[in-house]
Amino acid sequence: MSAHQNQSIQQQAISPELRVWIQEQLAQGFTRAQLLDAMKSSGWQEDLAARALDESRTDSDAQTPAELQIASKVPELDLSGGQPTLWIDGHEVKVLMSITQPRVVVLGGLLSDAECDAMVAAASARLARSETVATTPGGSEINPARTSDGMFFERGESELIRTIESRLAKLLNWPIDHGEGLQVLRYRPGAEYLPHYDYFDPTMDGAAAILKRGGQRVGTLVMYLNTPQAGGATIFPDIKLDVSPVKGNAVFFSYDRPHPQTQSLHGGAPVREGEKWVATKWLRAGVFV
Repeated sequence: MSAHQNQSIQQQAISPELRVWIQEQLAQGFTRAQLLDAMKSSGWQEDLAARALDESRTDSDAQTPAELQIASKVPELDLSGGQPTLWIDGHEVKVLMSITQPRVVVLGGLLSDAECDAMVAAASARLARSETVATTPGGSEINPARTSDGMFFERGESELIRTIESRLAKLLNWPIDHGEGLQVLRYRPGAEYLPHYDYFDPTMDGAAAILKRGGQRVGTLVMYLNTPQAGGATIFPDIKLDVSPVKGNAVFFSYDRPHPQTQSLHGGAPVREGEKWVATKWLRAGVFV
């Protein structure tokens, strides 16, 4: 916040400059509640701050689709007991890090070494150049931002996949049929995935057809199937977080609306030495078909 804006707050006056500042913050994705808290912590009287927000929000809200203003239910781990370890069907999963906003949880030992190796072996013969979601008739396209090879397992196609999907559903308290099939990706040296969002932009052409298959994406789980020699971290630029790829570990993050305010921007840093193998599970708001 600028010195001029600080001065406006100290004067407790709803100036044109303050209205512009509020509109800019709303346009960047901050919610009314977040701005109200920020203004109160800066010395504003709550009733005056609320009135300033009411007077300043009309133009900004008119530019924001209704679906971006309503929070969706999202997958969530039960960490209410503060326990460092979760047991899912007798399998030990360690909670290595947990961030509330944005919602990011790093997990240790989600997959066993044997499960990682089996998934790599099952995927190897089916790899092709990775694509991204598109609005073309085929629904996907080659994108220079994504330089990996990948494939999808059908949901429940083998005992290995059924076991992992069941574990993930119980871990995240999210139905199996609300998830897309597991995708396995291989990143060779130099391969990367530039920062992006996993949710679908509801304003893009063809969004209705994509969302019809199961609604919006609301969560992502990235599981590391090996440990590359160097590089390949999962990066979250908005919060300056890098998650190192360690075999069997995983990172989960959720996003309750298709908007940058979720701070779910993420990417795959270039692999510098060796290969990186990951399995990704995307969670949908509804039944994915």
